[in-house]
Amino acid sequence: MTARVFLNGQWLPADEARVSVMDRGFLFGDGVYEVIPVYSRQVFRLEQHLARLQQSLDGIQIANPHRPEEWIGFVTQLAGQAEWEDQSIYIQVTRGPMAVRNHAFPSEIKPTVVLLAEPMSPPPASQREQGIAAVSAADIRWLRCDLKTTSLLANCLLRQLAVSAGCVETVLFRDGFLTEGSASSIFVVKDSVLLAPIKNHLMLPGITYDVVLELAAQHGLPHEVRDITEGETRAADELWMCSSTKEVLPIVTLDGRAVGSGVGAGGTPGPLFAQMYAWYQEFKATVMRAAP
Repeated sequence: MTARVFLNGQWLPADEARVSVMDRGFLFGDGVYEVIPVYSRQVFRLEQHLARLQQSLDGIQIANPHRPEEWIGFVTQLAGQAEWEDQSIYIQVTRGPMAVRNHAFPSEIKPTVVLLAEPMSPPPASQREQGIAAVSAADIRWLRCDLKTTSLLANCLLRQLAVSAGCVETVLFRDGFLTEGSASSIFVVKDSVLLAPIKNHLMLPGITYDVVLELAAQHGLPHEVRDITEGETRAADELWMCSSTKEVLPIVTLDGRAVGSGVGAGGTPGPLFAQMYAWYQEFKATVMRAAP
């Protein structure tokens, strides 16, 4: 089966889809995106993802080119026709092509809309069972990290720090406080209390972040949403990363040092992670069973 993409109202084979070199997304990274998980062809938390897409569009002053029901139709159609049962659907909206390269917004411009599907595989069982390694870095990104924009060079550089060190993620600190990972939300567990950074302009409002906090509240796990210092993060009993495609994973080493009281050079995943992972899988299965 030839992969198809949705481009500006047309369904095309992926190798035939073309975007102008004068598109502001190409020239300036002037656009936003979403990544939506699909399990057994059932789209996960589509309403929340579309709400965040709207927030990002509003934040960079692009009028939404489609109504919610249109987006739902595009996404569900793509999920149904793609060759994979489990997939991630990528949405990108840029400000569109312009006649002459200019930093200022053109007075008349039509957004470019792209949707495509990719196979989604869960993280290896070893990452869940043994945990992952992370490095830390200063958060060098701009001050509107709450907008899911396509201008991701800083995130790419920060993620590459982890890859170059043989790690999975980079944990970010700004002015002595935890923000998030290069492509994930970060949670801290201390004394059996789950700690989450406050949603603000310095971090992306994660969909999986919301699910984790909802599950904590539902199951009576003590939790706090507040500023978390770098010292608290490094002294954590457990560290987790979460994202739409990674779900929840335990970080067992940070900058080469074991997290918490884990045994051995690499530490071990903590008991609250195991509980949250089980809750997450149960929640996901329940949502999928309830889907039409």
